[in-house]
Amino acid sequence: MSSMAAPKKVPQNTVLSIMGPTASGKTQVVLELAEHLPIDIISVDSALVYRDMDIGTAKPSADILQTYPHALVDIIDPRDTYSAASFQQDADQLVKASFIQGRLPVLVGGSSLYFKAFKEGLAELPGASPQIRQDIAHQAEQAGWPSLYDELARVDPKAAEGIHPQNSQRIQRALEVFRATGKPISRFWEEQATSQALDERLSCRLIECSLEPERAILHQRIEQRFVQMLESGFEQEVRKLHQRGDLTVRLPSMRCVGYRQMWMFLQGELTGVEMIAAAQAATRQLAKRQLTWLRKWPVQRRIDSLNENAVEVVLKMIESDPIVMGSAHIA
Repeated sequence: MSSMAAPKKVPQNTVLSIMGPTASGKTQVVLELAEHLPIDIISVDSALVYRDMDIGTAKPSADILQTYPHALVDIIDPRDTYSAASFQQDADQLVKASFIQGRLPVLVGGSSLYFKAFKEGLAELPGASPQIRQDIAHQAEQAGWPSLYDELARVDPKAAEGIHPQNSQRIQRALEVFRATGKPISRFWEEQATSQALDERLSCRLIECSLEPERAILHQRIEQRFVQMLESGFEQEVRKLHQRGDLTVRLPSMRCVGYRQMWMFLQGELTGVEMIAAAQAATRQLAKRQLTWLRKWPVQRRIDSLNENAVEVVLKMIESDPIVMGSAHIA
């Protein structure tokens, strides 16, 4: 345990968000923070929600999860889906419970859409249509996702501008909304009710910091981590999922970075060397998208977590004069 001084007590109604790209050291920072303050860790990771997907998601070990419980980890089966709206609702309840117990809720992860949903709220969107989703998936198989992205750019250029051409999940959802309603998903975003924003849902002080290592070092960590995943049995983990028979590469779970490439390897579509190169490249691309989003997001502090004492910086941020967002009471 570090000898640095911690705040005398947890500030009331404060939420801490520790953001950052994949492999930036977020877990280590939050575990060290737990040695200084009574915190409740809330995972903000769209991959960690899945059970039986441990190695490829870099999920904390069972021992760590037992000692330092993480909420919203291992909550759904890989065949199911978990939306940003579900995350917002779950996170709100967890934050309220943490406040009541006098603890500090710490949101930690790299899923930008989840962080955005928590802070800004989400527009009410139409429910999923299985038939439309199936039609889009079939079209993707026939023509490829670039073709679908081009379609999205034609019918909803504003949405396309904010969605990466390789983010098939978000492309699919945007097209699904348009085909179901004839209304661009970006219009729903514009009509989003301000009452859904954090400052109306919760009366709290939000502290946001971003861990952003140098790109070259981050890429090196990404490559090393995937090699370690392979050594830890990643192929066997995906093989068990593949053998279940009820999962396909079109599911959000199997589109997670690394899993898609390993699935293709098991299907004989990639060699081992090609799979490793593709998985590492996809992870670097994910990190790039995460950093691009973070640099536009108004965090209070950006930290090079590999060269600075990130925990000491975060503790000082928590001790600083509080700024309370909104005036709504905690229900």
